[in-house]
Amino acid sequence: MAALRSVAARGEADPPATVSDDSLFEAWRTRLTDLWSDLHDPDQRAPLIAIVSLVGLLLYGYWPGLLNAKASWSNAQYSHGWIVPLFSVGMLLWWRKPLKPVTMSARSAGLALLLAGFGIRLLAAWFRIVTIDMYTFVPAVGGAFLLCCGWSGMRWAWAPIAFLIFMFPLPDEATRYLLGPLQNLATTVSTFALQTFGLEAFQEGNQIVIGEMHLGVVDACSGLRMLTIFIALSVALVMLGDRPWWENAVIIGSAIPIALIVNSIRITVTGMLYQVATSEIAEMVFHDLAGWIMMPMALSMLYGEQFLLSNLMLAEDDDPAGIGLERSVAIGASRSARPGLLPLTDGLSASAKGSAGSGKGGATEHGARGESRSGPVPLSAPKPRDGRDSARGRHDGLSPGI
Repeated sequence: MAALRSVAARGEADPPATVSDDSLFEAWRTRLTDLWSDLHDPDQRAPLIAIVSLVGLLLYGYWPGLLNAKASWSNAQYSHGWIVPLFSVGMLLWWRKPLKPVTMSARSAGLALLLAGFGIRLLAAWFRIVTIDMYTFVPAVGGAFLLCCGWSGMRWAWAPIAFLIFMFPLPDEATRYLLGPLQNLATTVSTFALQTFGLEAFQEGNQIVIGEMHLGVVDACSGLRMLTIFIALSVALVMLGDRPWWENAVIIGSAIPIALIVNSIRITVTGMLYQVATSEIAEMVFHDLAGWIMMPMALSMLYGEQFLLSNLMLAEDDDPAGIGLERSVAIGASRSARPGLLPLTDGLSASAKGSAGSGKGGATEHGARGESRSGPVPLSAPKPRDGRDSARGRHDGLSPGI
């Protein structure tokens, strides 16, 4: 993979090391080599050992809640959960930079974040809210990083730490509140799409009636599963890319409508297959093929959106020549410029030398017509290209027309 982002600088005085022309394997080897070299530096080794030890203690303390999160990964809605911690650890290693001394404000903020996480966990245990208890693992890890690595460590670690929230399931109350509106929205959009294609379809609650066939949009058809997975995937793609902040905001914000559109397409195609094909084919597409097609379809839409955003805004033109006739003249001058032209500093230096020479009675330069050139030397002395241009009086680079 080419065009990778630059790695961190090895100290403030050294320039950043880039891996733009290396493969992904070489880039990882570079980062692991940098990590190994930092482990031999006492100033870098101490905070790294501290953070690993403190995160290990947090894993031990949150182990029951982490086991509950792992149990939810067997649900198809949260089947992506196992890859979230691996992705976060990989991004921490990829973005890692040398640490600076930890200030007292960073230690105070990290300790406050740890205590806040533990306090919320105690309240969640008192009211027996298991999901909230699991969620407090994320601010606890953030507090540990801030306590051991300071603000310089949190600048590159906060995004991978926050991404850990996607490995936990949604609270039961949130799932119940989301299922109803999502089912109704999927039913309405799919009914309208079927009517657009010429089928006599109408909505009855969460069912689509097409002739004598009733297509029920159950909980599994609400799109919540696609929504949770695709939001996590969109955030991961934003973290892997190198785009302006407004493009990242548009991509993350579009994850919800893309997921809902893909789910509605699934229901619409199933309803059409019930009319133009057999029920066995419709069931096969709905239950078997749709799971393999929906995610590539959503990713294709996301890629198209990224391509549109990357070509929507043109880069700012720093050319001060302007547009129209002025820009054409400037372009013509740049194409016909000769290497013998004096830059600004050389022209001023030559002018000063000429003035000094004339003041001392030295020899003065004479042009082709015998004129004295002891005065300031022009920055780009115009020379005729040939006899034809000289007769017309046209200087080099100042060709008429646009």
